[in-house]
Parts: sequence; structure tokens; C-alpha cells
Amino acid sequence: LRMGNAVVVKPSEYTPLSVLALAKIINEELPEGLLTVVSGGREVGARLAEHPAIGKVMFTGSTATGKAIIRSSADTVKRLTLELGGNDAGIVLPDADPKAIAEGLFWGAFINTGQTCAALKRLYVHDSLYEAVCTELTKVAAAMPMGNGLDEANVLGPLQNRQQFDIVTRLVDAARESGATILLGGNPDDGQPGNFYPTTLVADIDNNNPLVAEEQFGPALPIIRYSTIDDAIAKANALDVGLGASVWSSNLDEARNVAARLQAGTVWINKHGAVDPRIPFGGAKQSGYGLEFGVEGLKALGVPQIING
Repeated sequence: LRMGNAVVVKPSEYTPLSVLALAKIINEELPEGLLTVVSGGREVGARLAEHPAIGKVMFTGSTATGKAIIRSSADTVKRLTLELGGNDAGIVLPDADPKAIAEGLFWGAFINTGQTCAALKRLYVHDSLYEAVCTELTKVAAAMPMGNGLDEANVLGPLQNRQQFDIVTRLVDAARESGATILLGGNPDDGQPGNFYPTTLVADIDNNNPLVAEEQFGPALPIIRYSTIDDAIAKANALDVGLGASVWSSNLDEARNVAARLQAGTVWINKHGAVDPRIPFGGAKQSGYGLEFGVEGLKALGVPQIING
């Protein structure tokens, strides 16, 4: 809109009401027809992606859906900005202070109950700090109340839909069956209303476990032990996604050295997921392409034109 475009918004089929409400407020100030919301399922998104009157598509969601949009938009050669799946890694270096970083780790992983593209979704901790980080992180997580958001004492809420609840349940159950240690949570009450999955920390887990290798998009964090920095970096870079990553250390120079070797669109130091609208944001590998935010993000929503003479 700021770059002079008319916009058609297609919200997720799981969350149309909040988007419709926001558009209603915005349209009280905009000229009629400039901002339109079209709700529906995947078939609506496919029609938008292939429609010849659409010049640009911006999408946030799964890598699988992003690939479908690429295919649907190919015949009309649309410009695309795709922010796709993440499964972000965090690496705790041997010189970090477990107590000092525990709350930052928690919010990096569990903001919005883990339902954030750039949330911390797998944590690699050096042998020398492993037990201490597990202990401090468990203390912080155990003290965070979860429940109905109308109660302002609660800081964590439910998963948005039952399908995602079932995915988190499957991944945590698989980790438990493999011999991993459940430090906290992992025991949802199926009888309660809503899709509340408890804050869950999983230790002593293999890097190839599904809870590590698949994006859980929920409140379950696997904590993986490593012995050498090279090993941690190799494991962090092993997946075919790279939206964000983080390095946790008391030594800024060492943290920057490690950050430079991580294959991700954004790498934070001693924080995770702190997206700032002034700074470009986008993914590496199969986490998508194109940029949002910042001057670069604005330029991506215009067509360059050079006039000679």
C-alpha cells in the first residue's frame, strides 16, 4: 500500500477473522477497493497465484505451499517474496552464562507458544554447559503460566488448531519413545477445552530425531548436546531450511565468527527472533527468497524503471 499498490489479502483458512477485522479498520481510511480480503482455502490462494491481473505475490507459510505458489505463478512470471518454513537453530557456546541467557532462550523458542516462523526450534548446547542450561531453562519455563488469554496473568496460550496439536504430540511422543528425557511438559490433558499443549523441554535427544529434524511449530524445544563448535555448526546447517539462527555467548567476537558460518537469512546474537521492520528479513535455502521490511523490502514492491533521455 505504501508503495502505491492495490492489495488482495488471502488470510490463512485457520485465521480469517482477525485479518478481516484489521482490514475493516484500515478500510475506514483507504479509498474503496484499494484493500480487499478474500477468505477461503488453498484453491483461493492458487487462483490468486495464477491470475494474470496479479503482478506480485507475497506469501508466509510452509515450504510445500511456497513451492505450489511458484508452480502456479510460473505461467504469468509473477514477482514473488516467499517466507517459508524455518526450524531455526540456536548454538550456546562454552563461555555463555546459563542463568543469564535462560529467559532469552525461553522467549526465543516459546513466543506465541512456538507458533512463529522465526522461533528457536532446536537448541545446541556445549557439553560443559549442557546440564546447567537445561536446569536454568527448565526453571524459567516452569514459571511461565499458560491458559486463556483473557486472563492477563497468562503469557502462553493454545495451539491454533487441532492439526498442529496432533503434530506436536506425535513429535514429542516419538522423542519419548526413542529414549529422550522429558525435562518438562509432554503430558497434555486431552479432556480440557482448546488445544493447550504444555510447555515442553526435551533433553538427551539425537540430532536425527523427528522432533529435531522436522519443524514442530509449537511449544516443544529439543536440546541437543555437542562437543565441538564445528560439529554444532554442521548440525545447525544440515537441514534444507535456513530462516533464522542464533548464537549465545559472552564473547561477542567469537559469537560473530560462529554466526558468519551459519546458513540462515538472519542470525541473532544473544537473542532470537527479534524482527525489526527497519531491517530486511528473509530466508536462505528452502526458507524462501526475497526480502520483507527495510528499504530493500519496500523496493521489492515496486517495478524498477529507467528512463533515458
